[in-house]
Amino acid sequence: MIRVESLSKKYQDHEVVKSVNLIIEKGKLTTIIGPNGAGKSTLLGMVSRLLEKTAGVVYVNEIPIEEWNENELAKTLAILKQDNNVGMRITIEELVGFGRFPYSQGKLTKEDQEHIDNAINYMGLNDIRNKYLNELSGGQRQRAFIAMIIAQNTEYILLDEPLNSLDIKHAKELMKIIRELVDNLGKTVVMVLHDINFASCYSDRIIAMQDGNVVQIGNVEEIICGDLLEELYETPIRIENYEERKICIYY
Repeated sequence: MIRVESLSKKYQDHEVVKSVNLIIEKGKLTTIIGPNGAGKSTLLGMVSRLLEKTAGVVYVNEIPIEEWNENELAKTLAILKQDNNVGMRITIEELVGFGRFPYSQGKLTKEDQEHIDNAINYMGLNDIRNKYLNELSGGQRQRAFIAMIIAQNTEYILLDEPLNSLDIKHAKELMKIIRELVDNLGKTVVMVLHDINFASCYSDRIIAMQDGNVVQIGNVEEIICGDLLEELYETPIRIENYEERKICIYY
């Protein structure tokens, strides 16, 4: 479990995350939604320890995140940021191998290679594993980064806008894979999404944020409702039920 208590972030006099309290349940796919500037990515960055907090405490498995050894935390929690640019000419297999660094410290063992092979196969990249990242489409590139996270073999996976720059087809394919990480591999996934329809279709829990505050936390039925979303996004939204899913229509 990840538990957040009174977590805040200030930049000079501007408070972008305001005393947030929440619990991330194990074995669930939790999605953070909200308009631009709500503090979603800032919250995720503090939960992962990539971003220094101003106040509050983040507990990972009931241990304050500051008390975690860096290497042990990297074996427990992985984060994939929006700007996952790599300034080197490397192949998919080499990228996925980076996920094993907390275990191998750069000296890959047979066990490390098995994790790499399994992650590449899981993401359907085996036929192009020797391709360089700059040769890949946006969808292939994002799958390669997800494979790296799978190879890291952590309990918690944090994804910041994983659908960024993907078309609808590839976004849907990736969301199915993310859902399978929870259902088939037993991972706990927390992700920031702008698309509330994907949040509705694939999430177990949704955290709604606005102006640095958590407005509401609940299941899909509790969060995907017209009044809450219209207030959150300040635009008319109609909710339709389609094949047991809630679909948001903007007008």
